[in-house]
This record gives sequence, C-alpha cells and structure tokens, in this order.
Amino acid sequence: MVEAKTDDSTEQKILEAARLVFLEQGMAGARMQDIADRAGINKALLHYYFRSKEKLFEVIFLEAATRFMPRVSILFEADMPVFDKLHAFTDAYISMLMENPFLPAFMIGEMQKQDPTVFLERIWGGKRPAVQIFAKQVEREIAAGIIKPIQPAQLVINLMALCIFPFAARPMAKLVWDINDQQFFALMNERKTSVADFIIDSIRK
Repeated sequence: MVEAKTDDSTEQKILEAARLVFLEQGMAGARMQDIADRAGINKALLHYYFRSKEKLFEVIFLEAATRFMPRVSILFEADMPVFDKLHAFTDAYISMLMENPFLPAFMIGEMQKQDPTVFLERIWGGKRPAVQIFAKQVEREIAAGIIKPIQPAQLVINLMALCIFPFAARPMAKLVWDINDQQFFALMNERKTSVADFIIDSIRK
C-alpha cells in the first residue's frame, strides 16, 4: 500500500520525467508506465500522485503557463521601443514553446472542451496580458512615423501566430520538409530572431 504522505522531490522527479516523455512521444503516444520508468518509481506510486497522464499534462502545462504569462505582461508594459519588445517577445515565447512544444495543441483542445474564458483566466491568474498598454505604444510610434499604420490587434495576432503555428503543426512541418526533431528545433531556434525581423521589416516606415 502506498503511503498517504507526499514527497515534493518525488513529485518534481515525476514532472521532469513526464516532460521528457511528452517531448519524445507526444501526448497521445506517452504511457504512464514510460513516465514511471523514467522517474525511477513504480506505476502505483505514479498513480498516487497523478491519476492519469491527462492530469499530469495539465499540471505541467499550467506550471509552464503560469511561469510564462507574467513575463508577457512585463514585456508589454516595459519601457522599451516596439521593435525591441518584438524581439524580446519572440525570444521568450519561442523559448517557452521549445521547452513545452505540445502546449499549443493542449490549449486548443482544452478551449474546445470547456469555457475558454474560465480556462484562460485560470492561466492568466486573474491578470490579463497588458495588451492595451502595448496598443497605445504602437499608436504613438505610428503617429511618430516610426512604423506603418497597422491595427495593434493585427500586430499582436501576427506575432502570436508566427510563434505558435509551427509548434501546433509540428508533425506536418516535419513531414513536409523531411526533418527530424533535432532539425525542427534548430529551425525554431532561428525563429527566435527571424520572426521579429520579419514583422519589423513589414511595419518599419
């Protein structure tokens, strides 16, 4: 019988093992036994901490999202030019997605299964990203003749789409270009700068 006492170090070991297994095998391919083996524990103990791989994935996702989302607000609120913010955002966002490449698919699935507002508020921790601050800055830089006229919402959506879509479509990208995971992540690493450069070139006046 498993003890009713939890151990933080065991839980962290499980979470780290699960991240690696999800990264290697994907959400659908991962098995609880694989995670238990990677963590060096038995399956009964794994089930004591986490009832299912879906629950385990949710914990990993929320941990990653709650770490990252405050950084998004900090970047939007930061006292720096729009072009610098675009570079900082793409570097931070793509770095996070490289560590957690299955998060986009998980988010899409969860927003289809439950109320998207409740789900997103949970991720944001009650504080939505400060997009209005960024929007006003974009409008000021348009007025100053620094960037071409563009709706701030379009700019942010373009930015997010270019960061997120390759990860959401990773199997397709790998198949189309006949590349393996290592080559895919090398491409994504390049996108930390190329996405921002692409957007900046399109809006620079």
